Amino acid sequence: MKRKIKDILAVVVYFLYEKGILHNRIKVHTIDETIDELLRTEKSMVRFGDGDIVMIKGHDRVMQKADPEIAEGLKEILACSYDDLLVMLPGIFDTLSNFRINSRKFWKEHLLFYRKTYETYCDPNKTYYNSFVSRCYYLVEDRTPCGGWFAKIRKIWENRDVVIVEGSRTHNGVGNDLFDTANSIERIICPPSDAYSAIPTILKACAAYGKDRLFLLSVGVAAKFIAVELFRQGYRVLDIGNLDLEYEWYLRKAEGKMELEKHNVIGEEANCQAAARDEAYADYLKQVKVWLSQDTERI
Repeated sequence: MKRKIKDILAVVVYFLYEKGILHNRIKVHTIDETIDELLRTEKSMVRFGDGDIVMIKGHDRVMQKADPEIAEGLKEILACSYDDLLVMLPGIFDTLSNFRINSRKFWKEHLLFYRKTYETYCDPNKTYYNSFVSRCYYLVEDRTPCGGWFAKIRKIWENRDVVIVEGSRTHNGVGNDLFDTANSIERIICPPSDAYSAIPTILKACAAYGKDRLFLLSVGVAAKFIAVELFRQGYRVLDIGNLDLEYEWYLRKAEGKMELEKHNVIGEEANCQAAARDEAYADYLKQVKVWLSQDTERI
């Protein structure tokens, strides 16, 4: 019964916002506008997804334990007003009409509990960019634009020297052509969970590179803090989150969410074993320049 009441409330409240009966103060650019801004400029980006908003309220994420310091830091990042740093929010405030049924249900429930959090910490005079730039396949019902979106996204790092900062399970671009347009790829491999505590070590590894490098981050909530700090140091940095996962689903024409085999290849030894069978993992190992774990570092 509680579940049914919650579902009904979520639908009713979202309907009231959608019709303008309840005032919506949050404005977000479209996915196309967001990709085009990244293509035509050298701006950096930091993304907020549902999990980051949940952490502001003091709740754990799957791969990161909540902490008051993290919550306060996320609030500050939401308030950032640098001209060359795009702060991104989910594009859910005007309509969910092109969302899959399950996605509509999820985001309506999310807003039922967290809309006040957005309205408290986001600037009503600002138009945010769209964090679904890295979640642009699964949630949409009409997937016709997805190919064009990914084609444009791949142009962002075309002919660039890229440093990917990612968790040890992530394997961005392994087994697909997401980063084939890049001039070169090097990787910094981070702890698969609670990476926030490793931020000083991660930043030290990043600082070994010149300002000409483009940094792509997939390290959960820690990516927000790393992105802002690297941006302040003069790097271009993009918090791409689960972009590789969405691209894999797009390539496989997945109807729903599906697990990827490469996410179960964990650690240097496992990658060496995989490399004996698959050239993609051999290339991955060549690209890894730094391995970090909770208590060890190898450079």
